Amino acid sequence: MKNLWGGRFSAQMEDYTADYNESLSFDHVLYKYSIEASRAHAQMLADTGILTEEDCHKILEGLDTVEGKLDRGEISFDIMDEDIMMTIEKHLILEIGDAGKRLHTARSRNDQNVVDETLFLRDAVENTMAKLSDLLEVILRKAEEQKDVIMPGFTHLQHAQPITVGYYYMAHFQGLARDYERFSESRKRINVNPLGVCALAGTTLPTDRFITTRMLGFDRPSENGLDTIGSRDNFAEYLFHAALCMTHLSGFAEEMIVFMSQEFSFIDMDDSFCTGSSIMPQKKNPDIAELVRGKASRTIGNLVTLLTMLKGTFLTLNKDYQEDKEALFDSIHTLDRTVFIFARMLEKVTFREDVLREQLKKGFIEATDIAEYLVGQGVPFRQAHEMVGNLVKYCEATGKGFPDVTAEDLAQVGIRHGLSDLSQFTVENCIRNRSSYGGTGTEDVQRQIEAGWELVKRIQEGQADSCR
Repeated sequence: MKNLWGGRFSAQMEDYTADYNESLSFDHVLYKYSIEASRAHAQMLADTGILTEEDCHKILEGLDTVEGKLDRGEISFDIMDEDIMMTIEKHLILEIGDAGKRLHTARSRNDQNVVDETLFLRDAVENTMAKLSDLLEVILRKAEEQKDVIMPGFTHLQHAQPITVGYYYMAHFQGLARDYERFSESRKRINVNPLGVCALAGTTLPTDRFITTRMLGFDRPSENGLDTIGSRDNFAEYLFHAALCMTHLSGFAEEMIVFMSQEFSFIDMDDSFCTGSSIMPQKKNPDIAELVRGKASRTIGNLVTLLTMLKGTFLTLNKDYQEDKEALFDSIHTLDRTVFIFARMLEKVTFREDVLREQLKKGFIEATDIAEYLVGQGVPFRQAHEMVGNLVKYCEATGKGFPDVTAEDLAQVGIRHGLSDLSQFTVENCIRNRSSYGGTGTEDVQRQIEAGWELVKRIQEGQADSCR
């Protein structure tokens, strides 16, 4: 059977050209969405009198038959058909004859492709959001489990200030909650009906795009055909959100990898998320976390692929646009799998309190609290900063830690201000005294956890269009 567009051509494509040209090998996953849009289009043509009710009935029945065959794998794909849209139309005509040839009235593969992909993307966003909601719940449970366990906080991978494990988890909750919010907000831009703008300029036939808009559950029809066919904003937006979310997960995974190392030993990770070595019997490798870190590069690359593809194209359709699908499909698949498995891995991670207690003795981690105490005694902060810096230098030179410092030591570095030792500057007091909003203080971490559960509740009730 010759190409459905072949009337103007006197020669068929060579096999190697058809192979290079086709998208059927990857866009076949859109078949249900393509058939859904075709049903709505056929019904609109009948409602507006462009198509007879009899032909509409035949087309709808024929589409059901073709869909069933595709579901059961009874249709062999032929690269000469190029894409899933032409495959469906060809088999529809084989099933019902000339009535099938009327389906493509007042539409083009241009708007058909965009509507198929848009319907697919709309479902994909909902699936991604559901998986992110699951991960947010896991993080909240982990934060509650060890909310009072104290650990070092880091800047430049150096001990900085004491924080709690609950505070640490809630930091990652915030970034992933923003990811959820971005996907949620993108739905209103996705939910616009491209169907009916045809190739680029609409049609002379009396179509009604509001009919297909209602049937397909869109909010409104798109405004301009050139923009509709030439834009891939929604796909680029998903790829950006996916890349950013995977970047967040990659950073989280990196911390899990470092915390599990013998040099840190901050956490225990369940064996079921690790692998061994083929030569070294003692090894326990955090492969799943490393794969999360590695797969972030795929989603970043997919975003770059799409943006590079779009940067020099001419309105409206270009064959370049065929390259949007593999990038989009891969990022959706990568992100959804990663969010799911990361949640399962995190459920079985535990911070080791005994190790953390020992680590908190290193790095003079209470230093900022001493400086802020001096501020409370009327010392300008920059001067207090220098005084405590001199104290740390003195302790390093004498081999002392803060618990060993005496009144004489304090006098030696010029710190008096009512202090005879540093016994009040414990890591427990560092946590207890941090009462500022958004800090690691016990009460505020509890507030953050409760606010997180409120967000998850709104998500579950379908009311979380914004995380704030």
